[in-house]
Amino acid sequence: MSFGQGGPQWGPGGSGSQPPQWGNQTPDWAALAEASESRNRRRRWLMVGGGALATVAIGAAVAVAVVSADGNDGQVVNQPASDLPATSDIPPDTTSPGPSFAETSAPPPLDPKDFISSAKKDTAPLSPDILFPGSRLTMGESRYEKGKTASTKDCASAVQGTLGTVLTKNDCTRLMRVTYSLNGVAVTVGVALFDTEAQAAKAKNDADTKSVVQSLSGDRVPAFCRAAVCRSTTNSYGRYAYFTVAGFTNGKDVTQKDTKVFSTGDDLAEFTFRQIRRRGEAQASAAANE
Repeated sequence: MSFGQGGPQWGPGGSGSQPPQWGNQTPDWAALAEASESRNRRRRWLMVGGGALATVAIGAAVAVAVVSADGNDGQVVNQPASDLPATSDIPPDTTSPGPSFAETSAPPPLDPKDFISSAKKDTAPLSPDILFPGSRLTMGESRYEKGKTASTKDCASAVQGTLGTVLTKNDCTRLMRVTYSLNGVAVTVGVALFDTEAQAAKAKNDADTKSVVQSLSGDRVPAFCRAAVCRSTTNSYGRYAYFTVAGFTNGKDVTQKDTKVFSTGDDLAEFTFRQIRRRGEAQASAAANE
């Protein structure tokens, strides 16, 4: 059977049919074996070389990861290991503590009360007109007219009742008085001086309901609280003990209902305390600026 001219003829035993021809030469088995070994060596080198490249790549990735994790400002992230600075280029550690200095503190402020608690420190000039300046005094809505002033070293001569004995026993060195008035009510303040705070405090504690400073009249204020019932107070601050006596200028007795008399006495007692305290503040300020 023919499939076209020139095609192979596979007919069994037919005309033109021939078996494959291999030639009469024997194959060179040694050359074939050497060629096969050469191909195998190339494969092994390629595999080993590829593994080395993979190892280098992994090492570089680890180096980049370490630098990225340790970087504080993010500027060296993803840089290859070959671009990192050499050890000699890295600046020295500057995180060690700086120089230390001894702690200093300002001296404590001076206590104003220290300057009015003893005669040794309380050396500023003092008189009734210095302690009670001006001719009028305004306390809240009340405006008091200042009257006469007085000062004596004979403390017992300007008081009534048991107060003379109290002042003498505690070594009073001086007694100053001043009177204020408003709308028919007058009040005299007596300020007794001692050498120490302890003496002034004891004088205050020794005083009783019959320990009264003598009212001071004059300068448009008639005599008051000499025979009538009046209201009195006693207190102390620093080396000063201070007393008030308040009543009506017409001689009327003071009762519990006469709140105007009580408020007048309280105003002058409060003002006296403030003036004594200001005296200590002024001397403390002057000493601090020396």
